[in-house]
This record gives sequence, structure tokens and C-alpha cells, in this order.
Amino acid sequence: MDTPTNLFKQRLRCGETVIGLWLALADAYSAELCAGSGFDWLLLDGEHAPFDLRTTLAALQSVASYPSHPIVRLPEGNPTLIKQILDIGATTLLIPMVESAAQAQNLVQATRYPPSGTRGVGSGIARASQWARFPRYVHEANDRVCLLVQVETVAALAQLDEICAVDGVDGIFIGPADLSASMGYLGEPAHPNVVARIEAAISVIRRHGKAPGILCTEPDLAKRYIGSGAQFLAVGVDTALLATAARRLATAFGATAATDVGLSRPGY
Repeated sequence: MDTPTNLFKQRLRCGETVIGLWLALADAYSAELCAGSGFDWLLLDGEHAPFDLRTTLAALQSVASYPSHPIVRLPEGNPTLIKQILDIGATTLLIPMVESAAQAQNLVQATRYPPSGTRGVGSGIARASQWARFPRYVHEANDRVCLLVQVETVAALAQLDEICAVDGVDGIFIGPADLSASMGYLGEPAHPNVVARIEAAISVIRRHGKAPGILCTEPDLAKRYIGSGAQFLAVGVDTALLATAARRLATAFGATAATDVGLSRPGY
């Protein structure tokens, strides 16, 4: 039995635009609900949401039978954590705060088996190989891994050409929140100067033949980024969707419960 193809990576290589949803609830049940909603991919956010190794595994298992492709964002580019996340079955990783080509090259190494990289070989006991049911997993895994790196500071953008030139990096994700803060526009990811910088970065990434990505929950701006060449976009966040819908429903029925936690829980 062959190791399954990474269809997300394949679609990026074909130049397709794929639309995703950001998952921050860190719950396998809600991840499964979202997996059946029609998005091309789902991002399990292990950087800013409370995903850990076990909850990431549970989420991967819950969405496995759905067409939405799971991407795991790690809290950092730690080689040991990369090895563990790959072993539990993730095939596409997003690594935050990549600032240089050297850092990107180290990440490529960490996601590949020797002699191409430094990933530890323990596939026989790993979900990634279906516990050796994929007999050629160790020979095929390197080609199946999709590595996405985040550039999200002015310093990183200054190194963008060099980062894009690293072989083994499949896509470059621009982090608008951190980038806007780095530019002096904290909390203003849609500031015109930030948008202009992002569009310029998308152009550079495309010129290198890599896939540009971004998170943007403003529909008009998201469509603008697609028009500028962004290939993989997250257009919503599960926590925000739930909070917005819950608030709208409460307002529609004139609910007046206090928003302060102390006031809304009598007796506590």
C-alpha cells in the first residue's frame, strides 16, 4: 500500500487557490464539524490556541475521513516537536516566525529523513505510516511533507528572497497581525501601508515559484489578496464565527445578560 499523496501540496504545485478555516477551539469534535463544511483546508493552531500533542492527534483523527486537509501550526520550529507532529500523521506544517534562509533550511532538514534531512526514524510505531502498513513510508515520506513557513516581521521581509530560494519550502505564509505590529501599526493589519507591503511580498513569493498564503477575515480584502496572487487563504476563525453568531442571536432576542464574568455567574 502506497503512502497517500499530499493533495494539498499537489494543488499548490498546480497553482490552485485553496480556501481554509482557522481552528482555535482546540477541540476534535468542533474540528470534525468544520471538516464537513466545505473548506479545502483547516489550520490546527498550536501557536496561539491550546492545542497540544494529544489534542492535535485527536483533531487529526476526527477530520481524517473528510476532504478538508489538516495543516498543523506548531508553536515554534523545534525539531523534536516537528518529529512528533509528523509521526502522529500530520503531513503539512506551518512554522511561525521564520526570519532567515538558514532557519528555513533547518526546518527543511527537520522534516526530512536522512540522508536529505535529520528527522528521526521511528515510523514503525507511528500513525504516520499506519504502523508500518505503508511499507515504503520512510522512502516516500519526504516527498509527501509540505512545509509552509511564516514571515511576519519587517526583518523577515528583508530576507524574503533568500527564504523563498530555499529548496524544500513549499509555501510562504504572511502573518498580517505580527507584520502590522512590526511596522508600527499594532492592531491594524488592514492599514493601507501594511496591505501594500503584503501585496509586494506576495509578488516576490510568486516570482520564486512558491505559494503565498495569508489569514484574512475581511471578505473584500481577502478577495483582493487572491487577485494579487495569494494561493492559500484562511478566511475565517472558528472562535470568531461562534462568538459572532452567539452575540447576534442573543441580540436578536433582546438578551441582556451582563457581559462581565463576575456579574453573569451569580454566586461566584
